[in-house]
Amino acid sequence: MATSRFHSERHRTDRIGWLRAAVLGANDGIVSTASLLLGVAAASASPQQVLITGVAGLVAGAMSMAAGEYVSVHSQADTEAADLSRERIELQTDPVAERNELASIYVKRGLDPALAQQVASQLMLHDAVGAHARDELGISELLVARPLQAAWASAASFAAGAALPLVAVAVLSQQRLMVGVVVASLAGLAVLGAIAARAGGAPVALGAWRVSFWGALAMGITAGVGAVFGATV
Repeated sequence: MATSRFHSERHRTDRIGWLRAAVLGANDGIVSTASLLLGVAAASASPQQVLITGVAGLVAGAMSMAAGEYVSVHSQADTEAADLSRERIELQTDPVAERNELASIYVKRGLDPALAQQVASQLMLHDAVGAHARDELGISELLVARPLQAAWASAASFAAGAALPLVAVAVLSQQRLMVGVVVASLAGLAVLGAIAARAGGAPVALGAWRVSFWGALAMGITAGVGAVFGATV
């Protein structure tokens, strides 16, 4: 007789909230700051001017990322809260209809109607709001919106990413500045893409290539604008 036993599984969906914000922030920090530095440097600015511009870009970008992530994720959280409030009212006013609605979801997933009704009844007795939030609205504890977490992750990762090309500007001579910024930024983007892919369970090489390609394209276009117009961009 076979015996059943529990086994541990390693899932990565619990990382989605902070991982998305952190990767977006670091990628934007590297790409936008490096592009800004290259555009200014291509316009024949001095190393000191380039560095000051980069520091200003780091501070402004980090604050912008934090505010943007907080507002956008808070909007999601407000929508989720409004939907849950509506479900609570409906559960109080018409619990039979809500149970039938939940059962119909389970029927669509493959249960026969009688079993679906039984499952819906049992789950609603245990946690009616939680059952409808999860199975009707698609809201779960792992994926729930967390505005402050997203804001801090974006701001901190943006600053960390932006610091990479700034270090290259601070330590390199004017003759090597542009090449150094490009090399440091592309290396940082490749590492970032690989780490993000590994953390999310995706192919590492593909993640590194994808991030590096779009970063190189953005930096090349910005440097070209600075060179053509000969002005700070």
